[in-house]
Amino acid sequence: MLVVRPAGPADLDFLLELAILSGPGFTSLPEDPDQLSERLDLCRDSFAGAVPREQAWYTLMLEETDTGDVDGVGSVKATVGLKRPFFSFRVQNTTQSSPSLGVRLEHQTLKLVNECTGWTEVGSLFLKADRRKGGAGRLLSQSRYMLIGAQPDLFAETVLAELRGVFTPDGACPFWDHVAHKFFPMEFDEADRMTGSTDKQFILDLAPREPIYVELLPEPARAVIGKVHPQGVPAMALLESEGFRPNGLVDIFDAGPTVTCRRDDIRTVRDARALTARIVDQVDAELPALISTASVAGFRAVRQKAAIEGDHAHIDAETAAALKVRDGDMIRVKS
Repeated sequence: MLVVRPAGPADLDFLLELAILSGPGFTSLPEDPDQLSERLDLCRDSFAGAVPREQAWYTLMLEETDTGDVDGVGSVKATVGLKRPFFSFRVQNTTQSSPSLGVRLEHQTLKLVNECTGWTEVGSLFLKADRRKGGAGRLLSQSRYMLIGAQPDLFAETVLAELRGVFTPDGACPFWDHVAHKFFPMEFDEADRMTGSTDKQFILDLAPREPIYVELLPEPARAVIGKVHPQGVPAMALLESEGFRPNGLVDIFDAGPTVTCRRDDIRTVRDARALTARIVDQVDAELPALISTASVAGFRAVRQKAAIEGDHAHIDAETAAALKVRDGDMIRVKS
């Protein structure tokens, strides 16, 4: 059975392997054991409620219970932009006209902004290639919303996700090469690392102060603004199915899009029900449901059969064991 469970310090090797497999541009999964170790310590403390709500960063691992293999990762940051700025480019449309010439022009510009302060971020969604079929990605993705829905007061009213921008098969990033690199004279990987490990002062120091006119950019850069990395297309589809939509912001390094949704309008948050677990020998249900524990502490999630009767959900002993719940415990179920 596949189960989504909290990450911890013992998962460092698993998380490093996933970071390496994720490739360039995946800022939240740096190939840096020290950064990942710090993140896992923070994750442990976040699930234990040992850090202020604003600093919590919940990392989830997708584990095969029979083998103990970890095949995927996802995360929820309770807030962004409080301790460090959360920079983006806003894609803006402006109009200029000359009545005397009868000319009206539409221009698109990129302006550096810091608009997402205090929002919750879902991210770090990555699965090994052989796990990208059969519903594993949907389980991992939706588990993040089950976590949010378990205790909504721990999270902001607006939730965002950043999608990785376009990279060529050889690892080049058109937007970085033609635009961002002109302002940040370093390798993409170095800028990416500094974004996750510093206070981002270098961005304030070096980023363009004035809007960038998109028409003046080379075509390869224009073509990828707001576009998603091919590996991120399934993740984008999952986000859209939950109600997320682009909000006009793109990443300053690779121009990948940002999408947002009100917390309480996320489909899984809205539709999951809190029910009392009843453990039975056989579950009378045709299709599996998304099932999770009902609190952030000790959070776990699976996709298994559940028969709902009134305020009760009948689950089998294997499902209860995977969730680590007992008969009579509260669980959350989304059919």
